[in-house]
This record gives sequence, structure tokens and C-alpha cells, in this order.
Amino acid sequence: MLGVGFSGGFQDHDAVVGRTSPRKKRGPRRIVPVPLEVEKSNSDEEGDETSRPAYPNEEDEEEEEVAGAGLRSLQYRTQSRIEKKVCEVVQYLLVKDQTKVPIKRTDIVNTIIKEYKEMTTEIISRAGQMLEQVFGIELKEIDDKAPAYVLLNKLEPLEYDCMRPKHDTAKMGLLMVILSLIFMKGNSAKEAVVWDMLRKMRLNPDKKHPLFGDVKQLVTDEFVRQRYLEYNRIPYTDPEEYEFLWGPRAFLETSKMQVLRFVAKIQRRDPRSWAVQYNEALREEAATASASASASASASASASASASASASASASAASASTAAAAAASAETEAEAEAEAEACASASGGFLE
Repeated sequence: MLGVGFSGGFQDHDAVVGRTSPRKKRGPRRIVPVPLEVEKSNSDEEGDETSRPAYPNEEDEEEEEVAGAGLRSLQYRTQSRIEKKVCEVVQYLLVKDQTKVPIKRTDIVNTIIKEYKEMTTEIISRAGQMLEQVFGIELKEIDDKAPAYVLLNKLEPLEYDCMRPKHDTAKMGLLMVILSLIFMKGNSAKEAVVWDMLRKMRLNPDKKHPLFGDVKQLVTDEFVRQRYLEYNRIPYTDPEEYEFLWGPRAFLETSKMQVLRFVAKIQRRDPRSWAVQYNEALREEAATASASASASASASASASASASASASASASAASASTAAAAAASAETEAEAEAEAEACASASGGFLE
């Protein structure tokens, strides 16, 4: 009955278009129903495949083990690289310090540390520890507009540095005289006063000197770049006037009491003869001693056992070089002091 009903509802295509060709008898269309059981079974199989839990196989576990080993190897290489960076920073600081110009933190990062920028503080700190333990040199940060560092010899004062050539020793003697003048004049000295003193010492700032070269450039440029001096314009002066002050490096490498004793030796007087300067120098010494004591207590409290062992080993390794440096310094101390006294003796009453 189903086939008959469908056959009665169709018209012949030739009849519709008006053709007279003989009709071909067509059989009824047959629709084969799909059993519900088959559809259900197929859908159940698909559901089982999608809902079946995935269990890790042995290959996945092996890949995870390899990745873990690679990470541990990377961490080891990173630590090894950091140690190498510390040594490179130490070498860089020792070389750059030859010019006595403060070493900028940005230069250290861009030249040596590079891709380890996030560990800059740790690397520089460890480099400072190595410098102090092995070479007896302190890495000191200057409180300046941009972070910069200088190296301080903890074994001997700056002006008696045995590693300097003769012309550098003479420069330090001249610098000591200028620092003395600044301190004795109330911690600042006008440019004109400094030039007058230099002329008294036969150091004309407008002429070349056989030992110092361009004296004016030495004082206003080299000593300023090295941060021993500050060269500032005096406000509200017309025509413009400039003055000299102690730079941050001068405060780190000498003291007002050392300078006062130097002046007293030149003038053959007791340092207490200058009551104002002497009391000021005493206050500075007390403040420095208090700050050093606080820093030492903090450092010793935070030091670990491994750091102590490393310091002991490094100290014993550097003991020979320390003794040699002290012996050589004793030979050049008289020479450096003679250079400074020769400069100061020509200054007349400017240091009073």
C-alpha cells in the first residue's frame, strides 16, 4: 500500500513537456527504515569514545623526565654563568678604576652584565665581596645623580698609593693642597682664590706646565670628573663667579682631620690652633666612626657561615700580596708627602 500511494502522486516528465515518446514504467520508490536498535548502538559507541578517560602512557612520562633534567641543567648553567659574570665585573672595575673616574652602574650593566639585568644588584654585591676579600679594595657607591662606583684601597690612604706613577703622585699632592685650601676657607673656595694660590706656586692656569700639562683643565675637568672636586657657579653673581667644593670621592678617600693635620705639618703648628676647623673635623670623625660601627654590626649579623669560610680562604690567599703592598707603600710614602709639601710650601699664607 505504501508503494502504491507514492506512485499515484507522481506525473510522467514526458507528459508535462508534451513529448510523445513512449512512457517508461517506473517502479515505486522504496524507503528502508533504519532500526532504532542500530541507531542507539552507534550513538552509544561514539559517546563511549568521547567520554573514555585518557591515561598517560610511558612515552609521556619519559618526556616529562627529560624536561625536568633539562630545567635542572639550565639552572646549573645559569649559576655558573653568574659566577663568571661576577669575575668579569671585578676585572672590568679594576681596569676602569685606572682613570679614577667613577664607574657608572649603567656602563657595568650594558658592557658586562647584559642579559642578566634582573640580577644586577646580586652580581655587583658579590663582585664587591670578591674585591674586598681578595684585593683589600672596597667597592663604594657614590651618592650622585646616577649610581656610580669607586674603588677604595683599604690598606693605605689614597695620597700614598704605591701603584701610581710619579706624575700621578704629583697630581695627588696638588689635589691635597686644593682640598686643604677649600677646608680652611670654610668648605668652599672661590675660583679666583684657587688660581691666585696656584700662581704663587708657579702653576699658571693659563699656561702649559711640564708636569701637570693644562693646569686649569686638570683642576676644573679631570679632578671634577673624578669626583674629587665640585665646580659650581655662585648664584646671583654678575659677572659669573665659580667656586670649588669637596666632591663625594674626596669625602670617601680622605677626611677633614687628615687634611688639617697636613696643613698643621706644613705650617708647623698644632692642629688645635685652628679651633673651628679642629672641632668640625672631630665631629666628622665621630659621625664616621658611628656609621662604620653600625654598618659592621649589620654586616656581621647577616653574614652566613659559608661567607665566613670564603672570606678566611680569600684573606689567607691575599696575605702575601697585602704584605708586599704595605712594604712598597712605605717606600713611596715619603715621596708622595714630599710632593704635597713642595706644593704647599709655595702657597704661603693661603692655607691659614
